[in-house]
Amino acid sequence: MVSGMLKEDSLKSKTILITGGGSGLGKSMAEYLLTLGAKIIIGSRNQEKINKTVDEFTALYGNNIIGTACDVRHYDQVEKLIQFGENQFGEINGLINNAAGNFISPTERLSANAFSVIIDIVLKGTCNTTLALGKKWLKNNTNGSILNIVTTYAFTGSGYVVPSAVSKAGVLAMTKSLAVEWGKNGIRSNAIAPGPFPTKGAWDRLFPKEIQKLVDMKSRIPLNRFGEHHELTNLVAYLMSDYSSFINGEVITIDGGEWLKSGGEFNWLDAVPNEMWDKIEESIRGAKKS
Repeated sequence: MVSGMLKEDSLKSKTILITGGGSGLGKSMAEYLLTLGAKIIIGSRNQEKINKTVDEFTALYGNNIIGTACDVRHYDQVEKLIQFGENQFGEINGLINNAAGNFISPTERLSANAFSVIIDIVLKGTCNTTLALGKKWLKNNTNGSILNIVTTYAFTGSGYVVPSAVSKAGVLAMTKSLAVEWGKNGIRSNAIAPGPFPTKGAWDRLFPKEIQKLVDMKSRIPLNRFGEHHELTNLVAYLMSDYSSFINGEVITIDGGEWLKSGGEFNWLDAVPNEMWDKIEESIRGAKKS
């Protein structure tokens, strides 16, 4: 296990809000930022996950983490989450937009509602948190840092994940646009485009067992392995720290070279026969319930 990249207390002056912070990569980010002295606010739709993560990390790192349920699709809930964090820790100066939703499917099999759900979580949700916190920063002359978690197919596009590709492309456009518009106010806006970093929930929806039998996912990556969470969290911590204070409007890819080798990340799903999609859909629905 590689140790953390930054020195102790590198983020002691930071209070950072992480959406989707109760599990998966968001939880890993929260933990590493805590070890560097940051105060962390996590939001997620699942209060039970939030409570479990807060209790776990409070036992390890003290009272520097709080969280509450928040559906980022609803602006009023986002405002309440921000107020909740400010009441406990004071001014928030960092935002990590990590909340997401995604699943694989031929586009013609999607209902209009399925399309809207992904767009509302990924694009609208990111807009909601960014706007709500950004307005406060501008009003209070706060130097802030926004970090958006996008994907490599935000700039290549990809079949079979079209709602996500549309949404992440919008988030990336917003990242670059606000870097210019708000940069003069001391607000930085950057993004990370991760490749495959296995997590229980997302992995089961994007790479169900039927798919794993068809394709060797590691063979698509020049480094021939998946990413490890500490590799991503080190990058996150650097971009949220003052060490990166001249980085603005950038998207950093961390995928072992996957997108350079294969372009659209899910285009290989052309190999899946039509009759298999029913089984895959059942498997994905089961993963969402677990």
